[in-house]
Amino acid sequence: MKKGKLYGVSVGPGDSELMTLKAVRILKEADVIALPSSSKERCEAYNIALKAVPELEKKELLLVPMPMTRDRQKLEEAHSKGTAAVEELINKGLTVAFITIGDVGIYSSCQYIYQRVKESGAETELICGVPSFCAAAARLDRPLVTGSRRLHIIPAAYDLEGCAALDGVKVLMKPSKGLSGFKEMGHSVCGVENCGKENERIFDDAPGEGEDFGYYSLFI
Repeated sequence: MKKGKLYGVSVGPGDSELMTLKAVRILKEADVIALPSSSKERCEAYNIALKAVPELEKKELLLVPMPMTRDRQKLEEAHSKGTAAVEELINKGLTVAFITIGDVGIYSSCQYIYQRVKESGAETELICGVPSFCAAAARLDRPLVTGSRRLHIIPAAYDLEGCAALDGVKVLMKPSKGLSGFKEMGHSVCGVENCGKENERIFDDAPGEGEDFGYYSLFI
């Protein structure tokens, strides 16, 4: 029996119209849709993709919970279990599309499963998409970088002074601290929360101390 294939499919930051034509086609053709969640209702990637591909309602789903923890043992257990579940489907000759919010190559939970499946010798393919920081720059109606300026993509855990010292534009992914500190150092700050979604919020300046912003936020 011929083995199946695993696709890592990007669904973009939130607006389903930003999904690529290729992503839509792969999701329509796939036998099984893998979700990085314990339920489809709580999966942001699924809710985005469903608007562009209503056929997902009738597709077989594989739930692959990804715990939000730094406990290495719990992460290893979750990744191993998810990998085994995907490989079982591929060994049956099925095509699996593992969907992920944003772009599959940028801090994507999909990669923890994808790389293991790839190393096992299975056929794999990544489908790129619109990353959140490109969508956010467009919503802010400004270029992200121009000319020879450098671009730094920085995850949630960062050192304020070290980050601020970097030459060029800084994108802070899912930050939780220090934004007012950038302004005090002379940097301009703007951002987007829930980019492309109904509850989107635009920040034309750094949020004040104690001001809340959600998990799906980024600041430039």
